Amino acid sequence: MIKLVFADDEELVRSSLRGMMGGAPDIEVAGEANDGRSAVETTRRVRPDVVLLDIKMRAPDDGIRALRAILALPSPPTVAMLTTFDMDEYVSIALRLGANGFLLKDIEPAALLRAVRDLAHGGAVLDPGVAARMVRAHREGQRAAQPARKLLASLSEREREVVALIGQGLSNAEIGGKLHLSEATVKGYVSAVLSKIGAANRVQAALLAYRGGLLDQL
Repeated sequence: MIKLVFADDEELVRSSLRGMMGGAPDIEVAGEANDGRSAVETTRRVRPDVVLLDIKMRAPDDGIRALRAILALPSPPTVAMLTTFDMDEYVSIALRLGANGFLLKDIEPAALLRAVRDLAHGGAVLDPGVAARMVRAHREGQRAAQPARKLLASLSEREREVVALIGQGLSNAEIGGKLHLSEATVKGYVSAVLSKIGAANRVQAALLAYRGGLLDQL
């Protein structure tokens, strides 16, 4: 029996997933969650084989942070991200963090069941629509790499460390633990970095870290 957990902040999506899994004799819905924190707690508690995780929930980086936390658990499950067609930057970051699949939320029931079974047996799944967009995003990212590196070069070494850790999905408290800084100090660094690189939020900073190659150095 494949134990499954899924997380999405929309009840309609969770209801749809619940319904699609209902008739599968080899899949048990062991838990569900409506945000990243609950997804991590549920995963830790029920120890599923597969987690389907909404790439963007209540906060812009909620799914990314949950992915990182779940993959850091002892004997982590296989995680596939649920996405839509306008989440290319999140898909790129999730791929670097170790997601095993990307599925569109409007996936057909039979395709979803096949995907869950493939994931449970160590496979990776990628919706063809997402794959095509990832190829385009990769090409665009290559064109954007040089400007990203130039922008990152304008930061201090400590600021680049902060951006790299933002790219890993870490919170201010977690960054402080890694760099031995207070959370207030990290908050100041994050604000300064966002201002210097012209980023509106942490996801844009994470994308810059990805494009500029900072995640490759970790």
